[in-house]
Order: sequence, then structure tokens, then C-alpha cells
Amino acid sequence: MIYLKLFIAFVQIGMFSFGGGYASLPLIFQQVVSQYHWIDQNIFTDLITISQMTPGPIAVNCSTFIGQYVAHLPGALIATFGCILPSCILVSLLAYFYVKYKNMKLMQMVLSYLRPAVVAMIAISGISILISSFFKNSIVCIGYIRYHAFVVFIICLILLRKYKMNPVLVMILAGLSEVIIQIL
Repeated sequence: MIYLKLFIAFVQIGMFSFGGGYASLPLIFQQVVSQYHWIDQNIFTDLITISQMTPGPIAVNCSTFIGQYVAHLPGALIATFGCILPSCILVSLLAYFYVKYKNMKLMQMVLSYLRPAVVAMIAISGISILISSFFKNSIVCIGYIRYHAFVVFIICLILLRKYKMNPVLVMILAGLSEVIIQIL
């Protein structure tokens, strides 16, 4: 019975988690803490921390950890499957309709209008990450600029664009530079 409850709870979370991982956290909290009482609020807070530290979507990480906590390995597999199933179905349907109607003039027109919107959303995310990286508290005060972050950014840009260095290696080097700066 616990497996069915885990599956249903995480299918609901997967179906209604529009807006990304952080948007799904209130749904996860409502299901696992408030409704089923599988974990308490302290464990939920720890779970979010662990889910942020591990690679992958936060909702999938949370489902895996909660499933493991509640019903061990089978619970982790069932909760994770329940969380990703709605997305798999939706993406499969969208892919089917795209392949079937990709040459339609209407489809091409809709996609041509969506592309700039997607680029703008990605650009806004990148700009806000840059601002939060370069400025400590306020963008207005020049004294709060993190100059070493700006220098690391420029060096990383050069390593990636000019020298075509592996992005993973660049991230490791950037992290190490921050550790060295903090030690000094």
C-alpha cells in the first residue's frame, strides 16, 4: 500500500509542478509532510539541502530521497518514476505532434515566435546570475563589486571561447580559484 501511495503522491507532484523545481517544493511539502506525514519539517529542510547539492532536477532528487526514506530502494524507484512519468508522457505527446505537424505553416510560425521568447528567458536568467555573482548586496554601490568574480568570469570566458577548454574543467578551476581566494 505504501508503494501505491508514494506513486500517486509523486504523480500528482509531477503533473502540477509547473515552473521548475522550486515551484514544486510547496507541492512536495503538502504531500509528504502535511498529508501523509512521511517526514517532518526538519527532515524536509535537510532534504531540500541535499537535493540542491546533488545533480539533477530538485523534484526528482526529492522524490528519490523521500522514497528511499519511506520505503527503501523500491520506494525510491517508485517515487522517482511517479515524479517523471507525467513529464515523459507530455514530452512524448509534444514530440509526436511536432514530428507529425512540423511542416505546417502554422506550426513554423508559432515556433518562430517562441524562439525569441525562449532566448530572452535564458538571457534574463543569465543576467540575473551575473548580477548576483558580481555584486555583494546592491548593484548601485560600486564599493560592493566582487572584482575577483569579474576576473574569474573573464578568464573562464577566454578559456571556453578562445581555447575551447572543457566546461567541466573550467568550472572546477573557477571553484578552486574561489577556494584559494577565500583562504588568502
